[in-house]
Amino acid sequence: MDKGYMNVMEELVATLVNVLMMSPDYQTFCHCQKCRTDIIAISLNNLPSHYVTTEEGRKMVFEQLNTNENRAWINKRIISAIHLVGKYPKH
Repeated sequence: MDKGYMNVMEELVATLVNVLMMSPDYQTFCHCQKCRTDIIAISLNNLPSHYVTTEEGRKMVFEQLNTNENRAWINKRIISAIHLVGKYPKH
C-alpha cells in the first residue's frame, strides 16, 4: 500500500481473473497482458470500489468480500468482461 490507500476490490478481481483465465472454460480466450488488463478494468467499472488506508482495513474488507456469495457475484461480472474482451480485443 505505497499510495496510502488501495481498492480491495481491485486486489480481489485481479486474483479472480487469473484463476478464471486458468480454468478449462477460458482456454480459448487470449491470455495476453493487454486482454487481462482490459478484463480487470471492465470488471472494476461494473463493481463497487472498497478503498482502505490500513492493512488492518484491507484484511477486514477482504474477508467481507471474499465469501462464496460475493465471489459468485463478482465472477459474473468478470465472465461478462472476458466475453466482451474476447469478442472485441484491443490488439
